[in-house]
Order: sequence, then structure tokens, then C-alpha cells
Amino acid sequence: MAMVAMRMRRSPALCYHLAAALLLLLLLLAFLNAPLAGAQPLPWQLCDAAAGYYTEGSAYQANIRALASGLPRNASLSPALFAKGAAGAAPDAVYALALCRGDTNASSCAACVAAAFRNAQQLCAFNRHATMFDDPCILRYSGQDFLANVTDNSGRFVAFNGNNVTAGAAAAAFDAASGRLVNATADYAAEDPTRRFGTGEEGYDATYPKIYSLAQCTPDMAADDCRSCLRDIIEKFTPQYFVGKPGGRVFGVRCNFRFETYSFFSGRPLLQLPDVLPPAPAPAPAAAEEEGTRNRTGLILAITLPIVAALLLISTCVCFWRRRKPAERKPSVPYSATNPDDIQSIDSLLLDLSTLRAATDNFAESNKLGEGGFGAVYKGVLSEGEEIAVKRLSQSSTQGIEELKTELVLVAKLQHKNLVRLLGVCLEGQEKLLVYEYMPNRSLDTVLFDAEKSRGLDWGKRLKIVNAVARGLQYLHEDSQLRIVHRDLKASNVLLDSDCNPKISDFGLAKLFGWDQSQAVTSHIAGTYGYMAPEYAMRGQYSVKSDAFSFGVLLLEIVTGRKNSSFATSEPSLDLLSLVWEHWTSGTVEQLVDPSLGGRSPGGQMLKLVNIGLLCVQDSPADRPTMSVVNVMLSSSTVSLQAPSRPTFCVDDMEGFSGMYSGAYPRGSQSQSTGDSKPQAAMSPSPNEVSLTEIEPR
Repeated sequence: MAMVAMRMRRSPALCYHLAAALLLLLLLLAFLNAPLAGAQPLPWQLCDAAAGYYTEGSAYQANIRALASGLPRNASLSPALFAKGAAGAAPDAVYALALCRGDTNASSCAACVAAAFRNAQQLCAFNRHATMFDDPCILRYSGQDFLANVTDNSGRFVAFNGNNVTAGAAAAAFDAASGRLVNATADYAAEDPTRRFGTGEEGYDATYPKIYSLAQCTPDMAADDCRSCLRDIIEKFTPQYFVGKPGGRVFGVRCNFRFETYSFFSGRPLLQLPDVLPPAPAPAPAAAEEEGTRNRTGLILAITLPIVAALLLISTCVCFWRRRKPAERKPSVPYSATNPDDIQSIDSLLLDLSTLRAATDNFAESNKLGEGGFGAVYKGVLSEGEEIAVKRLSQSSTQGIEELKTELVLVAKLQHKNLVRLLGVCLEGQEKLLVYEYMPNRSLDTVLFDAEKSRGLDWGKRLKIVNAVARGLQYLHEDSQLRIVHRDLKASNVLLDSDCNPKISDFGLAKLFGWDQSQAVTSHIAGTYGYMAPEYAMRGQYSVKSDAFSFGVLLLEIVTGRKNSSFATSEPSLDLLSLVWEHWTSGTVEQLVDPSLGGRSPGGQMLKLVNIGLLCVQDSPADRPTMSVVNVMLSSSTVSLQAPSRPTFCVDDMEGFSGMYSGAYPRGSQSQSTGDSKPQAAMSPSPNEVSLTEIEPR
């Protein structure tokens, strides 16, 4: 400590750098220890966007409906309340499995499975692969034959009681008692030759008189496979999520278990364990020590945070002392970029600076693709010939530091064919670089709003772009492991590959939502005017519906070939939304078609797209459709569309934001303010149960 203080007295620059780094470390530790998902009511769905989509009226949809008509009854008639089946032939074959809880009656089982089919087709609209977890049933259907692999239990939901057992020895004793019961119930279920189902009970103490448990496997599993499946999820998730908790459960298609301090199943328990003797009270120090050993994250924070806080306090005090000595005072040091150690969790993506310098010819001006608030973007070619785009943080940009952190954390976790793919990261010295797949056709705005290039965007390509962007947004909002609001969807943030397949980019302004969170509010508006929803631009309220607004503006731009910002010098009544509305009400929508199409656009399809676009830009967020509903409307030829209400939000040129940047790759967006309020916690637990998703590749 003395040596650190001495070095800081000798170097004010070191003082400021250390203070900034320590503060970032504190924030990073707090962020990394935030839970990863939020509570949501049953049913819980897993929608695998990577498996692709089917269309309205397709053979695949007919096969799902065929299974939905027979599987509920088959499950209810089975002694084990279990059914599996397949319908159709490749490539439209559908495979399905349904399992009801062993204590359920036949009619409840049939009703639950039937509802699960309906919910899956709504909550995972047009997904070829969907899994539904409900009480008292589980359903999965897929275009891949997963039925033969009885040991595949991938794609799980974990939930736990948000309350805590009394700290110290009592908590450790409860964990031991509940663990004993859960394991015994799992063994009982594995030995059940017919149903692979078990329930258990044991007495505990005055606070928790009884502990109850349930375990189940699909009955087509062998006893050893069932036991192995249950022990895998018990051993994996109990130390992570259930320590000190009075209840928890893990849903899996092949096996699942649950324990609670109240009776949650029907009938008498199949297994009765002897009562547990009340735990003896332990001294406070021992309790604290035992609590620490069973909570690894708490121990790390307990050790790390006081040290970091002490160092931060010392650095702050020394800096303050230095500032009070005018004779020795030196110019303030610019804010330093994040230390590479702050993002060590991204090790697998780290690239050498020398590699990227060679790939971009030392960031030659001739390789520059664009430049924005984050910094410049360069084209590069790796030694093996792979083309890349390198996003380089400007060393003078504090805005870029925050956007880089957000984008790095989010994009690394997202995998979808319509989201830009992160290939690597470089954090060396003052250089902060993100490496993306190269998109030869650059960004949508560079093609759509160019009189010559736009002729290459025929009606079919425009439809493909609209549909793909909508699917990418649905993945962000509903289908990924996280729930993400993009906040800056626009034409320059949609990149096109060599076949004009679009990918959404630039997650620097994105926000992570809890699953039970519908909206958030910020006092610092960040984004691009013209695409901002009115409630966000005026009141700072953002949600998935504000992204839907941005999508509506983008859709109308794609159909008309007009920028929403191209009316800045015209009368306010002639902004894009007002222009579209005037033609909509007068019945002359066909006059809006992009002239570069040469009149080659199906009138009915254009009318439908304009209708959907106007629905998305309605003034009230509640009136706008979700992206899953948008995808249903886009893909269906039979869904009746509602009449939209008049969009009431029109923005002229606003304080220096008249020009729209036509960049080529993900970057910092034009924004009114670079700052923002603290990101919303990823988990907003309900009073009872908190849930999160465990997804694994199949």
C-alpha cells in the first residue's frame, strides 16, 4: 500500500489511470455478478431460431397440426402419461414428445399438452423447433429426429425460490437435508420401471416442517440413463442456484426435478424419509465461514471488493491531495480506455494487434469503410484469405468505451443468421478493436438510397430483407438467451452480404431486459432521430415496442426508397410517415413505390407491407405489434390486418442531426447524449420464483 501511494504521489497520471481502472473493475464485478435472466410466469418456451422457420400453410405446419390432434390423447391414455410421434416425410417431417407429471390425471394431461401445442405456435411463431415447459406437462417438437437419443436433455429451464433460508449453519443444514431428499427421490424415480417417477417427503424443523421433492424421467429411458440424467442436473444446478434456497426446479425434456417447503404434487408422497434432527446453532464466525465456503461468488466479492475499495479510496485521497498543491499541479490526464484485464472472459476471441495491422495494411486510409462516433471501420484480409471488418475505437472517444463494452458482452452471446457475427477482439495498449465478418454489400442505406445501386434491390430482395430483419429482431426480443432492446435500428445498421442477406449490427446502445420487464426509462436519450419512437424521444421510455417503431420506419423506407430524414428542409407535414399516411388514406399507396423498381412490385404485397409499417409506427406502444406478430403477418396470406391509426410523431432537423451517417459497419450511433442511466438489472425477481434458461447445442 505504501509503495502504491508513493508511486501515485510521483505520478498524477498514474493516479488518475488507477482510479479510473479501479472504478471500472468495481462496475465490472457488479455486472458480472448480476443474474442472467428474469422471472416469467409459466409456460416457459424455448424457440430455436437457428433451426429455421416454416411458412403459413406449409406441409411442415400441417404436420405440426397433425401431431397436435393426436399426441395429447395418446399421452393421456399412456400409463406413464407419455407419448412421442412423428408426422410427414423429410424435409417437412416433424418429431414430437410430450410428458405429463406422474401425479396428473388423464384429462389434465391431455388439456395441458393441447394447450402447449397452441402456445408453442404462438410464442414460437413459425419456429421449426419449439419446447414448452408448463405445469403439469412438457412438450417439444422439431424437424430433427431427437426421439431416438434418450440421453439428450439439452435446453433446460432453471427456477428457484427468491427467498433465502436462515443464514449460517441453519442454511447449510437445510441444503444437506433437501439434497438428501432430492437424491433419494431421483433414485426412486429411476427404479420405477413403468413411469420413471417419484415423489418424496421428510420432516425438518419448526420453520420448515416438511420438505417435498419430485423427480421424473421419460419412461423410455433405462434405469441407469434416468439416474444419470437426474444426477447430472442435480449436481450441475444445485451448487449454482439452489444453495440457501427453500425451493427450486430444473425443467428438462428428458428428466426434471423439483423441491419445495410446501406440498406441490397430488397424493401422498411415494417416498418417506426419516425426519431430520433440528440443526444445532453455530457461532456467528463459524456460520459466516460456512456461508462463505458454500457461496463462491459471495466469497470472491467479500475478498475482492474491500481491497478494490481500499485502493480506490487511497488513489482518490492522493489525487485530492495532489490537486490541492497548485505549484505542482499538472494538466489533467485524459480518461484511459479499459484495461484488457477488465474483459478477460472473452479470451477465446482475443486476436493479436500485429495480425490486424497486417490484415488492414496498418489501418490504411484506402481500407477505411466508414467512420462514426465509435471510430473508424476498416476492411482487412487475414493470412488465410478470410475477409474481415475491423471496428477501431477512437482513443479520444469515451462514448466508444461504453459502447464497446456493451457490444462485446452482447454480440458475443448472440448467435443468429440475421445478426452480425463477432469474429474476434483485440485489446492491446491503447488499441480497442472488434473484428466482424466482412459484408461485401456494406450497409443497406448505401444501396437503398443510391439511385444506381438501388436498381439491384428488386422486389424479391426487398421482401427478403424485411422478413430477415424482422426475424432478427424477434430473436433479440423473444428467442435468445437474453432479452435485448436494440434502440438504434436503422438502414445504416443493417449490413448486406454478397447475396443481400441482411444482418443487424451495432449493439453499442442495446439494453438488456429481464423477462418480466416490459419497459425502462432513461434520462439520456441515445439513438437516431427519425427512427426513435415518440415515447422514447420525448420521455426516455424504451421497450421492444420502441424497436418495433424503428422497424416500421425502416420497412417504409425499403418500400418507398425514401429516407425518413430526406424531408428535413420540407414542410413538416411532408415527412415520410405523414407522406405515407396521406397516400394510405387517399388510396394511392401504389404511387409511393420506389421508382428504381420500374413499377415491378406486386400491388397487393406492397399494400400489405405499408399496412404493417403503419401498424408499427402508431403513436401508442400498446397498439404496435410485437415482432413475433409482425413475422406472422409477413409470412401469412390469410391473416387479416387491422387498420392502423395515424402516426402523430414527426421530427424535422433537430439540433445538428440533419445528416444521416451512411457507415458500412457497426459503430457508435449519432446520439443526443452519449451517456445513459445504469443498465437495468438482468433479473427482476418476482416475490416467489426466479427463472433462467440453460441452453445447450443439440
